[in-house]
Amino acid sequence: MSSPLLPIVRTAKSHRATGRVTLTDVAQAAGVSPSTVSRALRGERAVDPALIERVQAVSVKLGYVPDPAARALASQRSNHVAILIPLLSNALFVDLLDAAQKTLRAAGYQTLMGVTHYDASEEEQLLREQLLHRPAGLLVTGLDHNPVTRQLMDSSQVPCVHLMDLPAADQGEGPYCVGFRQTDAGAAMTRHLLQTGRTRIAFAAAQLDPRVMQRLYGWRTALQEAGYYEPALEFLNPAPSSLALGGVLFEQIMRQRPAVDAIFFCNDDLAQGALMAALRMGIQVPSQVAIAGFNDLTGSDQMLPPLTTVRTPRAQIGQAAAEMLLTLMRSEAPASAQVDLGFEILQRQST
Repeated sequence: MSSPLLPIVRTAKSHRATGRVTLTDVAQAAGVSPSTVSRALRGERAVDPALIERVQAVSVKLGYVPDPAARALASQRSNHVAILIPLLSNALFVDLLDAAQKTLRAAGYQTLMGVTHYDASEEEQLLREQLLHRPAGLLVTGLDHNPVTRQLMDSSQVPCVHLMDLPAADQGEGPYCVGFRQTDAGAAMTRHLLQTGRTRIAFAAAQLDPRVMQRLYGWRTALQEAGYYEPALEFLNPAPSSLALGGVLFEQIMRQRPAVDAIFFCNDDLAQGALMAALRMGIQVPSQVAIAGFNDLTGSDQMLPPLTTVRTPRAQIGQAAAEMLLTLMRSEAPASAQVDLGFEILQRQST
């Protein structure tokens, strides 16, 4: 049952010359301190739900609208977290963003998102813009940034956690980050294909962002170790990843290198497009050629045949990175500077 409202002892009119209703007005009307009003309106878990409801009702009645600029000026930092991701058209980043945002909102923080489109200069400009708003923290995708962006992150002294990538094991701790090693995942899928008896394994990639190139390196390393590496079996296209491009790449590979017995696609949408092209072309998967993908995107388990892929923990990465950032924003040290959430090879009927 909801707690009854305290009597409203003030009207909506503020003593400010501007007539704007202030946080102090809401606090006096609700019979609590301004800091309690601030915490209640942010929805912090430590505040009693009945008190949150009471303060929200008072603020609505008075017509109070929070002023984020004034809040940031008073505290030298806002209650928002800036998040930079490469794309919104890729379910990978949507899942990551959703998990991070839920975790941050539960702690009373808002998120301000920027989309970099895999462009280093655009990432730099977005970061400059975000830092003008004095964010409480930063979540940034990847570890590959231009020198100016790195300098901006370091000099801002804003707590920052990197998403998706981890430094190589021999590079030391590096920055705060949550993810997995893309190179290891690429090598693991290649070894899986080798274990099924395939020896002429092509690698097909689009977008060619740093994480894709790390998967390529893992593929190369595994084949070199096994003695089956052929540079001619690399098919790299800088265009955005899509089902349509996957079909094009599959047709290109089968036309130029018909003896391949497996194709490792850098992303599931490419592999899904390849499976559709194989059906059109009458090519049997996996008896003629095995097909594998990466990320276990929606629909991969429903393909014909179901797609073998690397399952990546993107929602868990978003949540864990947000939790690490919350720790840093409390001026506390995380248990570890790096959190490796690993990956999983999902063997289905396409290999």
